[in-house]
Amino acid sequence: MSDARPVPARRLPAADKPVPTSTYRVQLGADLTFDDVAARVPYLASLGITHVYLSPILTAAPGSTHGYDVVDHDEVSPVLGGIRGLRRLSAAAKAAGLGLVLDIVPNHMAVPTPVWHNRPLWSVMAQGPDSPYAHWFDVDWSAGDGALLAPVLGDRIGNVLARGELTRDEVDLPGLGLTPVLRYYDHVFPIRPGTESLGLAEMVERQHYRLAYWRVADEELNYRRFFDVGTLVAIRVEDPDVFDATHRLVLDLLADGTLDGLRIDHPDGLADPAGYLSRLREASDGAWVVVEKILEDAEELPADWDTAGTTGYEALWRIQQAFVDPGGAADLAGLMHRVTGDPSDGFAAMAEQAKREIVDGPLYAEVHRLTSLAADICREDLRLRDHTWRSLEDCLVELLVAFDRYRAYVVPGETPGPEAIEVLTAAADLAREHLSPERGETMDVLVDLLLGREVGSAGRTRGHRRDELVVRFQQTCGAVMAKGVEDTTFYRWTHLTALCEVGGAPERFALTPTELLAWASRAQHTAPYGMTTLSTHDTKRSEDTRTRIGVLSELPREWSALVHDLRAASAPYRSGLVDGRTEYLLWQTIAGTWCGHGPIEADRLTAYLTKAMREAKDRTTWTAPDEAYEAAVLDAARQALEDPAVRELFTAWEARTRTAVRAATLGTKLVQLTMPGVADVYQGTEVPTADLVDPDNRRPVDADSLAARLARLDDGAGPRDLADEKLLVTSRALRLRRDVPEAFVGTGAGFLPLAHSAGNALSYARTVDGIPRVAVVATRLGAALDRLGGWADHSVALPEGSWHDVLTDREVTGGVVEVGALLDRLPVALLVRAEA
Repeated sequence: MSDARPVPARRLPAADKPVPTSTYRVQLGADLTFDDVAARVPYLASLGITHVYLSPILTAAPGSTHGYDVVDHDEVSPVLGGIRGLRRLSAAAKAAGLGLVLDIVPNHMAVPTPVWHNRPLWSVMAQGPDSPYAHWFDVDWSAGDGALLAPVLGDRIGNVLARGELTRDEVDLPGLGLTPVLRYYDHVFPIRPGTESLGLAEMVERQHYRLAYWRVADEELNYRRFFDVGTLVAIRVEDPDVFDATHRLVLDLLADGTLDGLRIDHPDGLADPAGYLSRLREASDGAWVVVEKILEDAEELPADWDTAGTTGYEALWRIQQAFVDPGGAADLAGLMHRVTGDPSDGFAAMAEQAKREIVDGPLYAEVHRLTSLAADICREDLRLRDHTWRSLEDCLVELLVAFDRYRAYVVPGETPGPEAIEVLTAAADLAREHLSPERGETMDVLVDLLLGREVGSAGRTRGHRRDELVVRFQQTCGAVMAKGVEDTTFYRWTHLTALCEVGGAPERFALTPTELLAWASRAQHTAPYGMTTLSTHDTKRSEDTRTRIGVLSELPREWSALVHDLRAASAPYRSGLVDGRTEYLLWQTIAGTWCGHGPIEADRLTAYLTKAMREAKDRTTWTAPDEAYEAAVLDAARQALEDPAVRELFTAWEARTRTAVRAATLGTKLVQLTMPGVADVYQGTEVPTADLVDPDNRRPVDADSLAARLARLDDGAGPRDLADEKLLVTSRALRLRRDVPEAFVGTGAGFLPLAHSAGNALSYARTVDGIPRVAVVATRLGAALDRLGGWADHSVALPEGSWHDVLTDREVTGGVVEVGALLDRLPVALLVRAEA
């Protein structure tokens, strides 16, 4: 039956705007320019995508490897080929029937070295609050003695001055000519007019910026940044003038047809995400726009956001966890406890502790600013004056730690919605458990302030400080969640590391097929044009690495035995400095990256472990690395990869799990590509890629090899290995989406679960106006299926009619069909109705 529920109008692009059916993400850079991508267009068109999805293209900081550190919103990066290169790519794409969509960064710009590359920021540093760009940046000029903090020094300012490391200089700047500057090694800063002739120390003190030791940033930073990254300064796109200036070029590229749509980076960092998206919809005449939004478990996209949907993290973890065996949870929890000491129910406590560390450390400056705002509000109102600075800080800290999502959506001057009230109230109730009863009244006042309610003297609901507190609290919530959970807890929790993914819910461990299909049915009518994905440039592991690790849940006892043997084999060279968490992360990482050809390269593994250890912040950090500890871990990792005993154990494990990995690899990919929404393929993942977190997942892709492989399959050759099989599944699913788009995207597409008799099957149909046109059958938990002896007489109920399996090129008659016969060649089937 067709779902008659209407799709919310805010989720629909304008009727005349192009909408992707599928996208292919490319990571642009000096080694992958517009012309390089244009050369790949024939392959991408053959693969079956409809749109090439570009990473940021505006001019970024010198040496940028990702493009999210923009310095000039009016220029397409010359490194990538400039505007002419972009036009050539657009022309090549259009000639092949493809469009372009673009990733843009509205929340922040770079603080480059040297700063003059960011002209607006250079102006602010030169002229301070009088700069015509002062309103661009979220600077608290009342703090830091009225100077913008520049925490770039390698030592305290007194020592730097004493050693003569700060000098006057003149630099010939493009567009500015010969300009007097203050130099600190590669850093150059403007000199405030009228201070050039002062003594060096006095001149430094008189600038509109305060040069400081880099460690000062966490405690005294007075500008908003991206999370805790001081080199990414936030901008105020809520100001119409700033929005216009930073979006002019991108909007022109949409208007002239160069681009078809946009992906919005980190909208939760904005002052008013709903307002921004509304303005963007109007300015783009209703273009297709999706947002990088992390939704926590049951959280839904705010109803007042003008967006087609998210970039798909909520699909990613649900699909993955539908292919995780819940029966393995207890055994794996016991193993984790034996190796690491962490209890099976310890995730929530671990996340709370991590958030406390972040609030007290890297984000202390943000908490201090929030507290100062709240204290100023109370100090100015007689009825609130007895709520002290310290009591407000205590309440804010506990509230930030208790908050369970990236933000509540409260807009100053607007009545908060019931969900925002519920979320803030629930967090406050949890926070009270860690506060003395005397703090209760202060918490009440704080919650009222954060909800924009009247509190204190009669009629007081608005004001500059009250509005700023409402906004800044929400912006800080996101930073605490990102740094405390995503970038700390997810590197500490080792129950099944594949579950610790961006936007994931590792505490859920596994989902039933029923839960996945129920979510998909809802997604079909709430966000039919949102994205689905399995890998992105931000995921901590590629989909295939996660799949291999996920299979541990299907063989938990065998995995436990393997870990026992690995620990015994590595004991002679595994230093006592190596802690259980990192050791267990090592074994799972090797399992996730050990393919038929053997292990991951040692340099890639050690680079990943270095990042993972520092992000976990248990024994070492980016700012205070423990060299002895890190060396012990990395030495153990290198020796393990070379150890014949370890190699023999993992080689046997790879062979033992090959069937289960095959089923999960092909099953998760086919489900992702046929679920409701716009399917995204991250570069290179059309074949198995054992990648880890960035920058490992941004390594070059051998497109020529992929094109040759696809051409061989298209010429009729049968798949020779898992790479061929995944490419076959990916290309055939993408081509079917392209050829029968009405079954996959849009308001006429539908989603219909199909009945089956086996718990190891996942099956559904895609419908057009209620009529089944495509059917999907996938194997889940292949190892468990093997233990049961295969499919036996289990069946799946296909809709009536004649069907063609595009993966095996054979006909299937609808009705009750034996699963074993349907999946005798591949563990998945993709069927299209003959008349389609």
